[in-house]
Amino acid sequence: MIGSFLGPIANLAGTWLEGHVATKKAKTEAKIVTIKSEAIIKERQATGEIDWDIEQAKASAHSWKDEFLTIIFCIPLVLCFIPGCEDVVQIGFNQLKLMPEWYQYSLGVIVAASFGYRGVAKFYGRKK
Repeated sequence: MIGSFLGPIANLAGTWLEGHVATKKAKTEAKIVTIKSEAIIKERQATGEIDWDIEQAKASAHSWKDEFLTIIFCIPLVLCFIPGCEDVVQIGFNQLKLMPEWYQYSLGVIVAASFGYRGVAKFYGRKK
């Protein structure tokens, strides 16, 4: 009589255990798939950033805009060391402060595009 009760209970316990193991296995597999997907995305992002840097370097190889911007940015620096020109530099920077924000941001975008956003971000202490 006890044997007739133990059989169905054992089957029920076995079915529950199989379901529990299958659920744990499915959750583990889902985590593995998520981790692999994230790794693939990060790899593609890194490759894309490297590819972008290479293309940007190739495009800049025959361009003089970086040198031009460097010269423009150095003019106030040089003028600060020439007696009597300090006021000209100060007036110029005060005038830039009065420019519309869109113009100021546009200048920033031009510089960032020329020297590369990551280079500008590193210069200002941000990592990208």
